Amino acid sequence: MTEPREAGAPFSGRTAWAQGLSTPLREFLRTETGSAMILLAATLAALAWANAGPSSYEAVWRTVLSIRLDGLDVSQDLRQWVNNGLMTFFFFVVGLEARREFDMGELRDRRRLVLPLVAGVGGMAVPVAIYLAVNAGSPSAHGWGAAMSTDTAFALGMLALFGSRFPARLRTYLLTVTVVDDLVALGVITVFYSERVVPPALLAAAVIFAVILLVRAAGVRRGLPYALLGAAAWVALLKSGVEPIVIGLAMGLLTYASPAARGDLARATDLFRLFREQPTPELARSASVGLASTISPNERLQQLYHPWVSYLVVPLFALSNAGVTISGEFLARAVTSPITLGILLAYVVGKPVGVIGSSWLVTRLSRGRVRPPVGWASVAAGGTIAGIGFTVSLLIATLAFDGPQLEEAKLGILTAALCAPLMTWAVYRVTALFPKRLRIRALLGTAESIVDLAAPVDPDRDHVRGPQDAPVTVVEYGDFECPYCGQAEPVVRELLADLGDVRYVWRHLPLHDVHPYAQLAAEAAEAAAEQEAFWEMHDLLLDHQDELRVRDLIGYAGELGLDVERFRDSLRDHAGAARVAEDIDSADLSGVSGTPTFFVNGRRHHGAYDVATLSAAVRAARARAALRT
Repeated sequence: MTEPREAGAPFSGRTAWAQGLSTPLREFLRTETGSAMILLAATLAALAWANAGPSSYEAVWRTVLSIRLDGLDVSQDLRQWVNNGLMTFFFFVVGLEARREFDMGELRDRRRLVLPLVAGVGGMAVPVAIYLAVNAGSPSAHGWGAAMSTDTAFALGMLALFGSRFPARLRTYLLTVTVVDDLVALGVITVFYSERVVPPALLAAAVIFAVILLVRAAGVRRGLPYALLGAAAWVALLKSGVEPIVIGLAMGLLTYASPAARGDLARATDLFRLFREQPTPELARSASVGLASTISPNERLQQLYHPWVSYLVVPLFALSNAGVTISGEFLARAVTSPITLGILLAYVVGKPVGVIGSSWLVTRLSRGRVRPPVGWASVAAGGTIAGIGFTVSLLIATLAFDGPQLEEAKLGILTAALCAPLMTWAVYRVTALFPKRLRIRALLGTAESIVDLAAPVDPDRDHVRGPQDAPVTVVEYGDFECPYCGQAEPVVRELLADLGDVRYVWRHLPLHDVHPYAQLAAEAAEAAAEQEAFWEMHDLLLDHQDELRVRDLIGYAGELGLDVERFRDSLRDHAGAARVAEDIDSADLSGVSGTPTFFVNGRRHHGAYDVATLSAAVRAARARAALRT
């Protein structure tokens, strides 16, 4: 259950009860970042196509595609199939991410739901108010929905261009805000921009959705029933006049997320071993199902659909909707158009004011008990980059406008998407002029992190290296037979040598289902601890990971000058087993599913554990600790 590390690659492997996986949030951000460039290319292609051959551009997207099945007829042009067909998958992924954040992410601390909820709503209400003020008394006022929603893909992608200039937690905060943004936007589409509602079809959709809930309650995990019922609900909503993309969001929100459980991982290991002994098709299928069942449906579906949505669906949406035929006459009309100006001002001014103002208001009213997880400069950057309102904004614009008004709305949306990154860059340049301590506070803030480590470090119990009063504590759950723990050990030593104000804690997590001598080695370390030699034994065990039998362990005790008879008796009586079991229990409570797993000041460290990456995490934790003293 281990994989070799390629030469030169960062230390990021894990030995696990099941294959170590990157965090869903990290995968989400990575996909969004890469897809932003594809989305930008699709937008430029749409503009080029619309100006080089406007008639062919419209002709292609107005081509009608009909599906007829036993008297059922669904007929739309290609643009509509993209907008309310493929975009259903976009909102499905939005729903998946919202549910994941609620179950496992920042919003699992329900107190943290208040701030992104208010920031998301405030970041929509202020832009809408600005748009309505610019379009007051005009028929174009009904298009206010096109001036409120942030494009998550574009915003996160553009934010990534600033690299480490802003803290990584800003991306998480912005993601939670834009999830709220997308949920509200879909509600607006459903309520305000749906066509005349046909009650019988809407009732049919409600009945189908009730069946979906019953199937879910029955514990059905296979995807086919949900796909068929979801498609039926989509058709019913389309016929009812309600925007059918709402079913995508609903299905996503129903899909729970959870970390892999140790019992499931152990069963998956047993199934793999059976297949290894008898590689038959039946056992291969059982092993495959067993491995898949360890990962929550939310994570599996995100892994499946999110790349397709980011790299195909959203760029295709941009290609079909972003085309604007630009001419001197059009620009002269658009610069004075209340639609163009309303959308531009809503995003460039309203979004930052709404996000920053509502975040400040919640912080002030709660007297600091609820505050952003980053500093105010980062919140300002999040507010400015949120001014990229592309995908959902274009979608609502196509529902609210047509003809010249739609073209004017598109120009406002595209111009705002150009201005937002420039404003974010300006925030960075201003922040860079601050004195160092003030700059750190402005970027990182002073809010407490969510603590992922279930059992706090106890110096009287835990094995600790480094100064007891260090501002940063690094906890590693490790396995003496795990090759990745062996790779991490010199990194930890270098980290402690370079950063003297760090204390390091080792906790046992022997994965005996994949490493047969790991439990014995852990008990040997505890037997050495009885003679005040834990760290000496710890180092020897990691230096000799392929020599962990009883005779080897007794030899190490003699090499360290320990009382060998006492050491042998401790091993025979399993005196350290209870202590090891306590660490295993704390690992379970902390959601640890592989080794090595690191926690920095109680916050789980995701990703690589090379010197540069761990040092960056430690320095960030140290900076936050200094701000709170």
